[in-house]
Amino acid sequence: MTAARSHRPADSAARIRVHDRRLIASFAAVYFIWGSSFVASKVMVTTLPVLLAAGTRFMLAGLLLGAVAYARGEALPHDEHEWRHALVMGLLTVLGSNGLNAIAIQHIPSNQSALLNASSALWIAILATQGKRRHPLTPAAVLGLVLGFAGVALVVWPRGTHIEGHLGWQLAVIIACLSWALGTMYYREVQPKTSPLMHTAMQMLLGGIALALLGLMLGQASQWQWSVPGALSFAFLTLFSSCIAYAAFSYLMTHTTPARYGTYAYVNPAVAAILGWLYFGERLSKLQLLGTAIILAGVGILTLAEPGSRPAPPTEPAG
Repeated sequence: MTAARSHRPADSAARIRVHDRRLIASFAAVYFIWGSSFVASKVMVTTLPVLLAAGTRFMLAGLLLGAVAYARGEALPHDEHEWRHALVMGLLTVLGSNGLNAIAIQHIPSNQSALLNASSALWIAILATQGKRRHPLTPAAVLGLVLGFAGVALVVWPRGTHIEGHLGWQLAVIIACLSWALGTMYYREVQPKTSPLMHTAMQMLLGGIALALLGLMLGQASQWQWSVPGALSFAFLTLFSSCIAYAAFSYLMTHTTPARYGTYAYVNPAVAAILGWLYFGERLSKLQLLGTAIILAGVGILTLAEPGSRPAPPTEPAG
């Protein structure tokens, strides 16, 4: 009995070390893989037909995630309501948000796309004041919102009185973020019974089918020409961004606090900005850098202002 008891502290310490290593690995995956997804998306949309490639990679990712969920004992739902929820989520987060982002990133730098996607947290905070589970904004959250949208204004209008030529596409990204937020709030309101991993696989598959069908209707099948950059970006987004990073995020959602795992919303844009500078030579003006700092501060305040809230699991950042 004494020997058995003496091993328990050691076993506990070993489990803690394993847990800590998994947390570090999961944070690293979410930060760096999702942060890299904007550069990868920029490469993919400039080498492959935009909507068809995006739809195909989401379909493949949905099938892969579904297979993993099924192997873990998570069965596909037989309830038509669950499929309808997944379809609505797929249309909002994949077709609407990721599709619109994929089109817009053809025309704007990847670092601007990443920075503007941080505004999703701002839309979510506003929409969370509505619905059956609504709650009022705290003074700190209001401050975060004001700062966040002020920063967005500086990013989309970086030259003072001269409107940036990409303004229309920048606004398209903001609309895509609103679509993402609507999907998040829909998930929050209906609370699907399907496990988060299987539900995400379903919404990726259904949203990917919708994106691919739209691409086929626009005649993009004849535009598909494989290249090394296109193939690598496609594989990275499918396997790493949609599958591995999401699995890591799922682990964080169940093993750490919302305030901690929510930090991806403002760490990812910083990673994307650095990679955009290294890979494409993208630069930000002084006003855009100021706007970036203000956006990240606003999102950070929002994250810390609602430490008990639990956002819906995202499909992935809309890069």
